Amino acid sequence: MSKRLEQLQQLLGQKPQDAFLRFALAKEYEKQEEIELALQQYAALYKDSPQYMGLYYHYAALLIENEEEEMAMRIYEEGIALAQKTGDAHSLSELKNAKTNLEMGL
Repeated sequence: MSKRLEQLQQLLGQKPQDAFLRFALAKEYEKQEEIELALQQYAALYKDSPQYMGLYYHYAALLIENEEEEMAMRIYEEGIALAQKTGDAHSLSELKNAKTNLEMGL
């Protein structure tokens, strides 16, 4: 286990509702090719902090990698709706492009 992974787990243990820490832990698992653990962290973040905008692009991309395109499409659509609601033009553009790419690949 990497030192960074250990630190993130420890910090998340102290602050279990910290969305950024959960996201960072998911990304670290992803980096270490622990796909199921990364997906678990993204799913927990999605459930507990659905307003965390950074979640949608990365979660859907990993779902696609894991051949879960239908779920990825749903995540993209929800992220697009949230970006529209919050006025986050950058995230909206990224999510729309990613969704289009997924649609073209199906």
